[in-house]
Amino acid sequence: MATKLFVGNLTYNTTENELQDYFGQAGTVISVNIMQDRATGRSRGFAFIEMGSQAEANKAIEMFHQKDFQGRPLTVNEARPREERPPGGGDGASRGGESGDRRGGGGGYRARS
Repeated sequence: MATKLFVGNLTYNTTENELQDYFGQAGTVISVNIMQDRATGRSRGFAFIEMGSQAEANKAIEMFHQKDFQGRPLTVNEARPREERPPGGGDGASRGGESGDRRGGGGGYRARS
């Protein structure tokens, strides 16, 4: 069964093909996905790599964790399952001061003239 790895501390110029070739030394690479910033399209400096088996994933961790790749020591470990997040994004904080909401706009008091 395939195993997904987290690979961090990548340069912003690293390509998926470069990672595929590099991690191919440890076994079968099923997929490489470099995470990108939605707003800029620029790399976020980490990727997920799916290896063909648990044994190949373990070998990749052993071979590449804290080893130099393009001038930087990689962080390589088994990826954790994605955490469920509430829909809508944001941090859940109140958005006081919006239309019809008196909580955040000074409590409805006016300055004396």
